Amino acid sequence: MAAKESIERPRAYRDVTVGELLALLARDYPQNESLIYPDRELRYDFSQLEWMARQIAKGLIAAGVERGERVALWATNVPEWVVLQFALAKIGAVLVTVNTNLRGPEIEYLLKQSEASTLITISGFRDVSYVDTVYEIIPELRASEEGALNSVNFPFLRRVIYIGEDHPEGMIRYDSLLARSEEVSDEQLDEQMQTQSLDDVVNMQYTSGTTGFPKGVMLTSRNIVNNAYWLGEGLAYTSRDKLCAPVPFFHCFGCVIAVLGAYTHAASLVSLEWFDPLRVLQYIERERCTALYGVPTMFIAELEQLDFHSLDLSSLRTGIMAGSLCPEPLMRKVMDRMNLTEMTIAYGLTEASPGITLTSRDDSLEMRTQTVGRPLPDVEVKIVDPATGEECASGVAGELCCRGYNVMKGYYNNAKATAEAILKDGWLRTGDQATMDESGYVRITGRIKDLIIRGGENIAPKEIEDLLLTHPLIADAYVYGIPDEKYGEAVAAAIRLKPSEEATPEEIRSFCEGRLAKFKIPRHIRFVDSFPMTASGKVQKFKLREMHVGDEEVKG
Repeated sequence: MAAKESIERPRAYRDVTVGELLALLARDYPQNESLIYPDRELRYDFSQLEWMARQIAKGLIAAGVERGERVALWATNVPEWVVLQFALAKIGAVLVTVNTNLRGPEIEYLLKQSEASTLITISGFRDVSYVDTVYEIIPELRASEEGALNSVNFPFLRRVIYIGEDHPEGMIRYDSLLARSEEVSDEQLDEQMQTQSLDDVVNMQYTSGTTGFPKGVMLTSRNIVNNAYWLGEGLAYTSRDKLCAPVPFFHCFGCVIAVLGAYTHAASLVSLEWFDPLRVLQYIERERCTALYGVPTMFIAELEQLDFHSLDLSSLRTGIMAGSLCPEPLMRKVMDRMNLTEMTIAYGLTEASPGITLTSRDDSLEMRTQTVGRPLPDVEVKIVDPATGEECASGVAGELCCRGYNVMKGYYNNAKATAEAILKDGWLRTGDQATMDESGYVRITGRIKDLIIRGGENIAPKEIEDLLLTHPLIADAYVYGIPDEKYGEAVAAAIRLKPSEEATPEEIRSFCEGRLAKFKIPRHIRFVDSFPMTASGKVQKFKLREMHVGDEEVKG
């Protein structure tokens, strides 16, 4: 009888706040599994996840976190990440997601620009100690009283919370929030939830725009819950589905398409703290996952593991590949060897919450590799001439623009950039060049904006160029993307040294280490005497790209 009741209950949720979503799931599907970490032997059902999120929410209130404050979360896909996503939403605080690959100067910029009151972090990831990095940029923290940080460099930052068994000086232990929760009543938390609106900012994600440093994209519950709902609908999710999500939670792909996409349909989420292709496949087999997400490079790595390991992936049926275009041979292998017969392709950007288009589960192989599908329901798409703003005819290339519930509220503390991105009538300019046929299928044909996309990571060339120009031997430098079989694009740099100076690519890369995230450091470096210019004196990056690719072909 219980199973029958579960099937008859509402299948999916939209037009609710992020905090309300989990409460509804705990009410309607209390014993359904919500969050699974096989390596930790951790399994939460929706009632347990809701209880934990409420306790942490009350603990955060007791620690001084207030509604509307920005809270930066710098951590890998630990279980606490998902708990905090909902806990912060329940108190009306804004979750600021932080790329796990960032370095000290980048973290410093993000904390200052977001005016974050709180930083939550773990010990570190790979070869970077997050704790040491925090002490380097906030030296006052070691001697400060917990929750009473007073930093001249970070006037808004009041507290640092640490996830882990250690207790670094000046930091509040995450586990202590459970004890602190007793200081706040359930009624007080409920009152805070009831005053929230669907259009309150609940999430901020930093994206590298076309120029300069990353901008904080302000997203509301209406933006991300409804976008997740429609993407889940496109995959035909039900409460019986299990999604394996190795994509990082700090991306929209992780915290929106994965977490909220599954939960708007009461599906389970199987996670791991960082991407490991073999463990992904093992978890799929062990948990009988029905869906899998990733960027093309992840699927390539997983397919390589299948050459050496025999694993049962027969439970899989659907998923999303996004981040960069999927070559037809890769899609064919994913469908055949991984049983992902209903695999889909999504297109979007952080400013669109992020989904704009999605291929259908039953589209032909050609449509799933040559297009990015059709607009999601309730999302308008048009292709315009970037020079005139006039709408293009079917099949004619122009800039893709979208309008609907999914368009961001704007860039934090950056009215100028917001006005440039969102036109007065609500259309969001994506900066991507595309065509749309009479059936509504969209093809991405290039990028109007000067952006490099490496394995799903957006990289602004200007940020790298600005750093290179601080090198004492470099006179001028331009950064651009070149085709890469594994990552879609690789970062390349053309550098003009000062007269009579000499340097090697290795020396330049060494200079960038510790100042830039590893994925931003130029992999290909060419030393040049001059740059190709237009008549008006602008550097022609497309010619640099062509010259670089031509040089590589000659070498090959």
